[in-house]
Amino acid sequence: MARINLLPWREAQRKEREKQFYLALGFGAVLAASIVFYINSYINGLIDNQTQRNKFLQDQIAIVDKQIHKIKDLEKEKEKLLARMEIIQKLQASRPQIVHLFDEIVRMLPNGIHLENIKRQGHTNILHGVAESNARVSVFMRNLDSSPVFQDPRLDVIERTGNNQRAVRNFTLRVHENHTNSHGDTGAL
Repeated sequence: MARINLLPWREAQRKEREKQFYLALGFGAVLAASIVFYINSYINGLIDNQTQRNKFLQDQIAIVDKQIHKIKDLEKEKEKLLARMEIIQKLQASRPQIVHLFDEIVRMLPNGIHLENIKRQGHTNILHGVAESNARVSVFMRNLDSSPVFQDPRLDVIERTGNNQRAVRNFTLRVHENHTNSHGDTGAL
């Protein structure tokens, strides 16, 4: 029988398989590395894209915040202007009322009384004046009480000053405005 040595052929086949294995392993590693690189690049691209979108949104939010701030400032300015307009309208509406009040005070003022000062606090008028006698102050108070414009006159102070021949009475009188009637009368003026 002839003996055939198959070892060199098997050895060559094993080396060929080993070479193919390392080649396949290298190709697999390169393929895996390229897949990982591609996936990494793709994910980084998505992250960059999202970062740009976020930056765009933040920029737009900053613009809108500035606009909101301007709108709030404009609303505050509008409220201030509306408050001023309301005050002006109240002053315009009360203008005839004040004239009517002064006219009524002059009508109710008896001879022998001179008013030196009239002060208005809300709907209360404080009258400072000089009278020839206490009776004239009483007449003035009765006249104010009977007036449809005024109500509840009250004497705060009355003092006698001067000598017997030229004695006068300094007085301070408070009288409230009649709200129901005074507002109705201003429309007629």
